[in-house]
Amino acid sequence: MADTKRPESAVERIQRRVQEKAERRAAVRVAGERAADAPQQTGASSATSVRTEQREAARPAPSVPSEKELPGVHAEKPTDIPARGWLQIVRRAWAENSADNMPIIGAGVAFFAFLAVFPALIATISIYGLVASPAQVTSQIESLSDQLPESAQSLLTDQLTSITQNSGGALTFSLIISILAALWSASGGTGNLITAVNLAYDEVETRGFVKRKAIALGLTIGAIVFVLITFALIAVVPVVLDALPLGIVGTILAQVLRWVLLLGVVAGSLAVLYRLAPDRDAPKMRWVSLGSVVVTVIWAVVSLLFSIYVDNFGSYDKTYGAIAGVIVLMLWLYLTCYLVLLGAEINSETEHQTAVDTTEGDPVPMGTRDATMADELPDPPVPTKESKQHA
Repeated sequence: MADTKRPESAVERIQRRVQEKAERRAAVRVAGERAADAPQQTGASSATSVRTEQREAARPAPSVPSEKELPGVHAEKPTDIPARGWLQIVRRAWAENSADNMPIIGAGVAFFAFLAVFPALIATISIYGLVASPAQVTSQIESLSDQLPESAQSLLTDQLTSITQNSGGALTFSLIISILAALWSASGGTGNLITAVNLAYDEVETRGFVKRKAIALGLTIGAIVFVLITFALIAVVPVVLDALPLGIVGTILAQVLRWVLLLGVVAGSLAVLYRLAPDRDAPKMRWVSLGSVVVTVIWAVVSLLFSIYVDNFGSYDKTYGAIAGVIVLMLWLYLTCYLVLLGAEINSETEHQTAVDTTEGDPVPMGTRDATMADELPDPPVPTKESKQHA
């Protein structure tokens, strides 16, 4: 008889994961309180706590496949995973990318990122304007925007020039209010990115509004720091290098080092995002850093090719007219967001490849790590047509 069991819907899968996460956290709290011989303060009744413990005890221990079935299953770090294991990771990541509708989600995140770009830049320029004159800021903005396609460059330059002309050089109460308002508005885009990264890690959001907003604001401030560092590397460092007697070889090496540092800053920022955004026990840095580096290199190449295409082969000016700059900027943001989320899928499947505890702190058994990808092993290791239908 054919299997007529209805595949689990996305809503049912999220509800199941919410319930499982709540049960795991309740069990951890109960175990900790009993170990300390302290009275229960979980807010749950004794009967509920007992049922939770019974479900946790009845859960079968996960069977660990062999290295032949799952290469890298005992890997202590990503570089311990052999090539065959990475092939499985990439295939699963690509399948999950489609199953999670990341192309569509990436477009949504890019839209909210576009809405957040200018509030974030207002906050950045307002802070930077405290130590630099409007003329200096304008000049450095032009140097920074040279790396973008011409249409997007014109849009950003016009908007940011307007911002710098209206900004003052003193820290006033009204400036503080405008900076805080811009940060709050920009953090909305960061919050949507957090939601998307949660989906990539197969996690459900259970953090309260205050904690989630605090993380979003923290990541937004981190993004502003990233932009300021980028300002320094792209616009300030070349002026310093021109003033130094380095010679031809020294100048070339300094320029290479400058771009390596810039890509390193991008990779480090992505690693922080992948570590803090998901609602789970934080992974160790080595389990988010490698994927961040790979995605950064791909992003740099894609951005360069996109810029060349728009400037030389695209017809956005003829097609979209006055809003061509907006369209080009949104397309670039879409490519960026899509690659960031694809990097999250790769990182999550990398953790999924090993049975070793990938979370911070002392190692704990699989199933008690409060992280979906660290608590489970892929079944099957390579996605099949049937597994894609049930995903």
